[in-house]
Amino acid sequence: MTFGKTRFLTTGAFRLDGGGMFGLIPKTMWSNWTEADADNRIALATRSLLVETRDGLVLVEAGCGDKWTDKERAMYALAPRTAVDALTEIGVDPRDIAHVVLTHLHFDHAAGLTREDACTLVPVFPNARVHVQRTEWNDALANKSTMTRTYLRTHLEPIADAVELYDGAASPLDRIALLPTPGHTWGHQSILVMPAPHETVQPVLFAGDACPTIHHAHPAASLGYDMLAYDAMLSKREILGRAAREGWLVALDHDPLYACARAIEHDGRVALQPISRSDAPLASHA
Repeated sequence: MTFGKTRFLTTGAFRLDGGGMFGLIPKTMWSNWTEADADNRIALATRSLLVETRDGLVLVEAGCGDKWTDKERAMYALAPRTAVDALTEIGVDPRDIAHVVLTHLHFDHAAGLTREDACTLVPVFPNARVHVQRTEWNDALANKSTMTRTYLRTHLEPIADAVELYDGAASPLDRIALLPTPGHTWGHQSILVMPAPHETVQPVLFAGDACPTIHHAHPAASLGYDMLAYDAMLSKREILGRAAREGWLVALDHDPLYACARAIEHDGRVALQPISRSDAPLASHA
């Protein structure tokens, strides 16, 4: 799916526990939205944006990558697909990526930054600067999370020299704005992609895990993995409200069917209206 000079990429598929993905919402409710397998896991996608800018090609999110054991692949039902596969399909070499912008540094968003080469970890995007909030970077290095295996040194240390750190809202690149949306992590940010000059397309908000699927627009649909549940709710309310009022499209990083939606505000609540199902990812099998 493409909007002007912004392209949506499906970079993989995996499964996580449905209860963890919907937090306080009971299974009797969320099971009407999505189907769980025998292990109570629900299907999820990983997605990125590829943005053509005057500062070069910008990749928003790096996905899960391929540094996984058979045991880990089975645990998460990881599909054999990466951001590199998605880029190769459209004729883009990883060396062509000038910048990688990340919402946060959990493995399903940042493990794809590095790969193994002859038993050595190296950057997947060797010419790219990596943009992230300073708080997120420091927390990742300190493994500041209730999930002890989501911040991994294997996807941080090889790219440390390429990292650009920010303290709050910033516009570091052409067409790219960073919007802090704390809650899922202390340093979580959403990325707003503005249209290129003379484009008539709408801005695209990549909300990351502030709103990972179309169902998470529901005010109570927070992740069990959120570090600050109340702050996450407030961040989601604010960012989706802005999307509705300012006409932004909302990219959905984990929705198994929908890559993009429109935010519709009614009676003080925001719902997401899917645009198409044409970007459905590979099936993620149990």
